[in-house]
Amino acid sequence: MSELVLYYTFGGATQKEAAALAAERGATLCEVLPQKPYSFLGSFLRGAYGAMHRKTVPLQPFNANLADFDVIHIGCPIWGGYPAPVFNSIVELLPPHKTVELFFCSAGGETPKSSAGTRALIEARGCTVASYRDIRTEATPSKQKK
Repeated sequence: MSELVLYYTFGGATQKEAAALAAERGATLCEVLPQKPYSFLGSFLRGAYGAMHRKTVPLQPFNANLADFDVIHIGCPIWGGYPAPVFNSIVELLPPHKTVELFFCSAGGETPKSSAGTRALIEARGCTVASYRDIRTEATPSKQKK
């Protein structure tokens, strides 16, 4: 069974989790980036607003054909209680009949406001959500207060 770990990271926590998951599962690892990168302030203003309203953003091309994989893991940070807008853009690319496993990284560690809607987005694409994990992360060293 072929597996792909698609992820978007802002501060590095999601990248760390994605790399560990890919190594553990023997999966292909692929970073997804927005065409217009978020600044620190932009992630709070534009990013959180877009996340809470399930907005999408244009993505840079990435080197993975989603149809080639049986299981697709999607990882993303949580902004304002919802997956970052890059997640919504990834979901729009999902081919039907895929098994999808989700993991979300945040300092709060939980997504109670958005989990049902997030699952519904995947299921609306004709895919099955096999797992949904919230991961509590610490601030990256460059963002920790001294």
